[in-house]
Amino acid sequence: MVETSGERPVDVLSRDVIKIVDVKCPDSGEPDTFEMKNLDALDAKDEIKFVISTRRDYEFAREFMAQHDLARRVHQVIFSPVHPDPEGAWPGMSAQDLVEWILTDGLPVRLGLQIHKFIWHPATRGV
Repeated sequence: MVETSGERPVDVLSRDVIKIVDVKCPDSGEPDTFEMKNLDALDAKDEIKFVISTRRDYEFAREFMAQHDLARRVHQVIFSPVHPDPEGAWPGMSAQDLVEWILTDGLPVRLGLQIHKFIWHPATRGV
């Protein structure tokens, strides 16, 4: 299993490897880093993850998922709310708001919470 930011090609990995690939949303600060050809390297055992910080990110992820038929093509699509910055640099995304949007739209996605940020201080690295 390999989890990647999606900016490097994953087609060099064995087809046996489960790939979890991030698609960067517009408000991530890195929206143009996703390598689109990675979509061709994914199959039914792989996962796509969107980290969502705003309604605009949510709408982007919803449309990207539909445009590329991701719910059918991969094992699961994960929507994960951005955790608030402990120093207040960004407010984070309300998990409740994200869940309500997902339910309202009936999206076939999984909610992903970054549990390590609940266990350790959110700025802790390497956990």
